[in-house]
Amino acid sequence: MLRRRAPLVAGAIVLALLAGGLVLFLLPEDERTPVPPSAGRRAGIWLSTAEIRRLPTEGAAWEALLKAADRKLRKADVSNQNSRHDVRTLAAALVHARTGELEYRERAAEGIDDAIGTERGGRTLALGRNLVGYVVAADLIDLATFDADADERFREWIAEVRDERLDDGRTLRETHSERPNNWGAMAGASRAAIAVYLGDRDDLEEAANVFRGYLGDRSAYAGFEFGQDLSWQADEDEPVGVNPAGATRDGVELGGALPDDMRRGCPLRTPPCFTGYAWEALQGLLVQAEILSRQGFDVWEWSDRALLRAVEFVYELDERYGGWAPEGDDGWQVWLANRAYGTDFPTEEPTRPGKNMGFTDWTHQRPS
Repeated sequence: MLRRRAPLVAGAIVLALLAGGLVLFLLPEDERTPVPPSAGRRAGIWLSTAEIRRLPTEGAAWEALLKAADRKLRKADVSNQNSRHDVRTLAAALVHARTGELEYRERAAEGIDDAIGTERGGRTLALGRNLVGYVVAADLIDLATFDADADERFREWIAEVRDERLDDGRTLRETHSERPNNWGAMAGASRAAIAVYLGDRDDLEEAANVFRGYLGDRSAYAGFEFGQDLSWQADEDEPVGVNPAGATRDGVELGGALPDDMRRGCPLRTPPCFTGYAWEALQGLLVQAEILSRQGFDVWEWSDRALLRAVEFVYELDERYGGWAPEGDDGWQVWLANRAYGTDFPTEEPTRPGKNMGFTDWTHQRPS
């Protein structure tokens, strides 16, 4: 049984025009609903040192993290969307933050510095997947204090790389603002992390507006480019990244579906064609949400708890048809969702690191 702890809140929907039936234009600045005022910020992009120091140094999750931190980093390659260098660098940073051991701080700093410039020749999907781990790692080891020159190089790189046009023809920020699927989700997580690290509140608020639009509030943002297949949309005239609560189409319940990722399996049908893109998109979405939440945005509640509904939708597919539950490098997400919503979706320990984050079975355990 899927459980919720708080009632849903109705979300706002505002009509926007379609260009050619597919591309939505961003509403003029003075017509958009601004991001709500911050509810209070917490230290750390992902976790604060104080939070990490309270985490255990025993158990399966800790041992898996330690094993990842001890693995040889090898060569950084941000252009490789399947690179593991980022999460190993992150693991070293987490272990340092918990233990204070210099060896892991040095390892993480080396990994961060090695990543600079390696995005060339890749696509924004790879950049979106890989970059957030390095930014969080730099924050965890306080790179500015440890090596000011390395931190300056890193800051210059991440400030520039978010607007670097890569092999898919887009920049990181363009991908976040235009792609309402796994590409944009991954890009948004890295974009938000960069904005926090650089203290760029303007870009953070713009990223939050885009995210609000993705979750269903088209008055906040409606500039996405949707694919030709809109069959998974509850309303083809007002397409969104997450279908609204209670939505149906042709008798099929679609509330919480990620239309632009579900279409990657096949057009709407019963039973649906399996696709792993829904869980991959959620990797980026949940990381975005956690970063934005720590900066005071009430993102977990946006659009009738859109992210909870998105997770529930995939689990409901699993209950009906089987084979849709998260596994492999998707399992870490469940810990994040459970921590945010007080739910009890099934978890595993230890988890495998994901495409952009991991180790949440250690970092985001539910308080006992």
